[in-house]
Amino acid sequence: MSFIGALYGQSTAGYRPNIRSRQLCPNRAAIQFSVPVTYACLVFLFQEPQHEHSHGQHDGTSAIDADRRRLIGAAGAGALAATFGGILAGASGRSEAKALKPLRWGVVGTGGIANRMAPMIQQAANAELAAVSSRKMETAREYADRYGIAHAFDSWGEMLAFDGVDAVYVATPTSVKEEICVAAARHGKHVLGDKPFANLPSLQRITAVCSDNAVGFMDATHFVHSPRTAHIKSQIAEQVGWPWSVASAFQFGLSDPDNIRLNPALEPYGAIGDAGWYNMRAAVEYLPAEVKIESVYAVMRRGGPHQAAVSGSGIIALDDGSTTTWNCGFESGAGMMDLRISGARGVIKLDDFLTQRPTDRPADYEYRQGWNDSRFIEVPFEKPEAALMFEDFAAMVTDPAWIARSMRASERTQQWLDAIWESALENERRSG
Repeated sequence: MSFIGALYGQSTAGYRPNIRSRQLCPNRAAIQFSVPVTYACLVFLFQEPQHEHSHGQHDGTSAIDADRRRLIGAAGAGALAATFGGILAGASGRSEAKALKPLRWGVVGTGGIANRMAPMIQQAANAELAAVSSRKMETAREYADRYGIAHAFDSWGEMLAFDGVDAVYVATPTSVKEEICVAAARHGKHVLGDKPFANLPSLQRITAVCSDNAVGFMDATHFVHSPRTAHIKSQIAEQVGWPWSVASAFQFGLSDPDNIRLNPALEPYGAIGDAGWYNMRAAVEYLPAEVKIESVYAVMRRGGPHQAAVSGSGIIALDDGSTTTWNCGFESGAGMMDLRISGARGVIKLDDFLTQRPTDRPADYEYRQGWNDSRFIEVPFEKPEAALMFEDFAAMVTDPAWIARSMRASERTQQWLDAIWESALENERRSG
């Protein structure tokens, strides 16, 4: 279950990035990119010259030739995938999406996140919401009626055996995720698993079975599918240089004592697994792909009726000298989604790194240099990140290299998550 699912809505259409440049003084100026942007061409397009304007106006520069954009963009995407961690969403090119075979989706689970993702599947190109399973037929039929789904099951095993499903979204508690994902792969279904997973060995068993059965695998992390994420990764070398620090915070209030995230029997890592996954994924996405953990220090605090982990903080030191610092929690009076990527050339800063807020304007980020120079760079897109995730999934299952990147990103995220959890447990034992 994900807090950010509640934030999804319609986002601004169009692919025209805009940079609002200002100094921290009365004088202001605006700089815009003038060319349309798609996932496939982000790397290439953002190397285009910038044009200065006042008051945020766009100029009339014509679009780059589409075929050239696709070819050069795809090559650049591959280079970025080799440089940074993560799956590099949209690397196959969103302009090709309509030529793909639609995937017929089956959803396992009818809880909060499953309800938030149903409209995302319906918004996505090359996706059809075909079936749902729940422990009770009544619940499955209610979900099916709500979203116009033709097939409802009271057994996920029966749904996996149904030949009218190509891919399965597993929206269940972590404690049963491996069993369902493995069974789905053995039935020849592509697997989209909601995060987190029980631990790295559990996830590796899932990805191994997916590989053995030639099906795709992806974890359901939404922000990695945003054009903003791809754009930032394309700009780190120029705007930041070597990223010596990635610092993130994901905090929100969780007031329902019966929420499964406060039950260690269902969600063993608590806040560290649920919210901390995003902290780790941000580090995986924005730090170099080859870096390895040198040392870890983490602490956590327990609370709630089952003494679940309700908050955590810590630092990971990497073998290239960089660090990632993080904190997460369920007891915040405000929803916080902060990210800062620091280097000698400048700092990239986001206060909503998981999704744009509010949803009726383009996503943006702040780029700062020196003491007073600050620019806000907008990267509009036409669908929520979660809908783009389902579109990317349809493209990914046709591309073995993309599937391999997806598995590596998931496993690396879980590996780092396990490391901070083990450190938090060790420090808890020492202080206890």
